[in-house]
Amino acid sequence: MRRNLSRVAMVTGLFLGSVASVWAVNPAGYGQAGGEYDITIPRVPAGELAKAKKVKPPFEPTPDVLAEGKQIFLGMGGCVSCHGPEGKGNGSAATILPIQPRNFTNPKFHRLRTPGELMWVLKNGSMGQSGRVPGTGMLPVVQPKGFITEEQGWKALLYELSLGKKK
Repeated sequence: MRRNLSRVAMVTGLFLGSVASVWAVNPAGYGQAGGEYDITIPRVPAGELAKAKKVKPPFEPTPDVLAEGKQIFLGMGGCVSCHGPEGKGNGSAATILPIQPRNFTNPKFHRLRTPGELMWVLKNGSMGQSGRVPGTGMLPVVQPKGFITEEQGWKALLYELSLGKKK
């Protein structure tokens, strides 16, 4: 866990240092405390969005899969650092990011984003590739660019999607 947090801190620092060079003028809302950047705008580039939306999880969100996903979220995946222990976007590292991390308990988020889009972000990060959203600080965490396997990524993702849903 400590190694993953160090990696998050190092790459986040590199990211924050490059924000100004990507966006000459930061879009409205960028860097303002207390909110996610426009949740309605996809993080996946337009040319890859249709393909990403079609990607489905390789397994169902069973109680066992969700339990494994929670352990990855809280541990080796490093998700808790930015997204917080309850997935509300209020983790300890969130305070240094220009945009509040995704709040996985937001019902609007569940209606707008598909699992395939989320996996694309886990594989590629959200560093402004769409040209419509500035880099959010989300790093690639799924291999080959990241440090967890795709299977672990799917389990963490399914756990994230379970947050905030009525039980």
